[in-house]
Amino acid sequence: MSEIPSGLLYTKDHEWIRVEDNKGIIGITDYAQNSLGDIVYVELPSVNDEVDAGDEFGTIESVKAVSPLFMPISGTVTEVNADLADQPEMVNDDCYSDGWLVRVEIANPEDTENLLSPEDYETFLIEEAE
Repeated sequence: MSEIPSGLLYTKDHEWIRVEDNKGIIGITDYAQNSLGDIVYVELPSVNDEVDAGDEFGTIESVKAVSPLFMPISGTVTEVNADLADQPEMVNDDCYSDGWLVRVEIANPEDTENLLSPEDYETFLIEEAE
């Protein structure tokens, strides 16, 4: 079973967000990085880009496929993980820590109500596997 840390919220597109005050850190889940395989390239938005919940904000490329990344929450990008340009494999190595993708200033805190708790995400993964 995939690692699903508590303290995060999840999407059905397999992104996670850690919300701290009015800021969020976003990445892909352990399930997603396992499904993708070896990640070779990550395309991320620019700082100050405004994104809406559900919008595609970049792509992640593995030896298997190119997959879109979807924003779990509306906001403004405040930082991108520049280390991924030279070390995209960091997403495989530690998707919940060093392999984060972007940080955002949250525009609509209510967006979190549409996200999954760790328990709900685990249930979703089990249902997907059936």
